[in-house]
Amino acid sequence: MTMTQKILCDHAGLDHVTAGQLIEAKLDLVMANDITGPMALPIIEKMGGHVFDKDKVVFVPDHFTPNKDIKSAENARDILKYAIKENLTHVMVQGKCGVEHAILPERGLVYGGQCVIGADSHTCTYGALGAFSTGVGTTDIAAGMVSGTAWFKVPEAIKFNLTGKLPQFVSGKDVILHIIGMIGVDGALYKSMEFVGEGVKELSMDDRFTICNMAIEAGAKNGIFPVDDLAREYMKNAGVEDWKEYTADEDAVYERVIDIDLSSIRPTVAFPHLPGNAHTIDEVDQEEKIMIDQVVIGSCTNGRMSDLRKAAAVLKGHTVADNVRVMVVPATQKIFMECVHEGLVDIFVEAGCAFNTPSCGPCMGGHMGVLAKGEKCVSTTNRNFVGRMGDTESLIYLASPEVAAASAIAGYIANPEKVGGMSHE
Repeated sequence: MTMTQKILCDHAGLDHVTAGQLIEAKLDLVMANDITGPMALPIIEKMGGHVFDKDKVVFVPDHFTPNKDIKSAENARDILKYAIKENLTHVMVQGKCGVEHAILPERGLVYGGQCVIGADSHTCTYGALGAFSTGVGTTDIAAGMVSGTAWFKVPEAIKFNLTGKLPQFVSGKDVILHIIGMIGVDGALYKSMEFVGEGVKELSMDDRFTICNMAIEAGAKNGIFPVDDLAREYMKNAGVEDWKEYTADEDAVYERVIDIDLSSIRPTVAFPHLPGNAHTIDEVDQEEKIMIDQVVIGSCTNGRMSDLRKAAAVLKGHTVADNVRVMVVPATQKIFMECVHEGLVDIFVEAGCAFNTPSCGPCMGGHMGVLAKGEKCVSTTNRNFVGRMGDTESLIYLASPEVAAASAIAGYIANPEKVGGMSHE
């Protein structure tokens, strides 16, 4: 069995599972946010009104927070009231948490060997810690919160054998955009993307979170890495005392195996309107300059500390181009404070960036950076669909923090190897 199949097998209480098999699995954590949570509450009430385990259910207000209008204020109020009523162990409040897929790992709520569902498609992020985690709909999340179980079809798997080491100015965002560009946005449809090989140790935890976060953009059920010393250190630092580690059997069956030489990957940009529309920065350099109006650096994909350090290293000593606005959005309050203490806020503000409170913000066109008709944005977020960040005639180019920062300085999509300073780990 693969890593994913082993986790599902254990949580279903079975001895063996095969791809395509339908199972019912016990859940270790069930999460919803300020959009999906309020929709789940009426369903929960119809099912009895109470959660199965107050330690294993969490609501995270992040999409429209700080509350952008009356409806978003009502949504945040409703999930908070329910969390308090149910005496949930982990009560999340604006100003004390952050973006869901960054705060849950940071707080040690997700870890190796778990089976996790979230009412958000990028719940697959937690595979970076060796967990099976996937997004589900509102009805399934409500049922999971009440029953502590969910049904799954056991997925097939694609094995990504990673070798080599990433060059300077190349990160996990470039890796996953390269892969999606290679296999397409449906190339891993309802499959687990399993990342293994000698190259894994060359990837930071933040790189791994980014890669797993965007597994859904290839249509995958989940993405997952094996637990190694770096993951163990991360979980220990997050206060996790016990976890379970899974490795694939030598005779595990894969739909296919894809070899990825990390040293060969270039800074990569996904053009509108799909994450799979990938172009290397060298290809971009050969075309007419793509002038931009906005840059967004942050989100559950690239709002972690190493992401912001890399962006600051490029921006340091430079000024954002005239007529370009830049939003920097750290993913959690802890990361926000680290940016203050390390002097990154000074770098961002002196360069001409807006430094914002943790939020999903502009990622899904909610607030804090909505695009007007015809505007172009370079964003470190995870989706560039039509109308994703505002007007349906706006254009989104997905890129790494370093490409985003270089583009902010240049005023057009730019190569970080030619703009700004050295990469900053």
